[in-house]
Amino acid sequence: MDKTLDAFLAGGIAAGAFHHADHVRMGFELLRRHTFDEAASAFCVTLRSMAARAGKPSALHTTISFAFLAAIAERSASFGDFESFAAANPDLLEKSALARWYPPDRLASNLARQTFILPEPAR
Repeated sequence: MDKTLDAFLAGGIAAGAFHHADHVRMGFELLRRHTFDEAASAFCVTLRSMAARAGKPSALHTTISFAFLAAIAERSASFGDFESFAAANPDLLEKSALARWYPPDRLASNLARQTFILPEPAR
């Protein structure tokens, strides 16, 4: 297993040293080893724990976490390593990637922080 993934799951990475690209990479690595529901659970539990250790227990944004993980899962099936995946999917390395599916006010809502919400329906 990837040493960085091991450190992530064991709580060995400080929140200040864990950036958006690291989130994407850990999502990719979890999805290579687990089903989506298992990866989503491990991802969110670990991120919530990381936030709590950083003194920000409510920092986990459930919709952002699940939406990025779903996008990674949808696109990652044909990639054997993160570097190839990242090169083919540079949009996911941008925090703003979800703007295509979520209006800012919907993503900023308290409901979106607390539970996964679907993107705004097309009109």
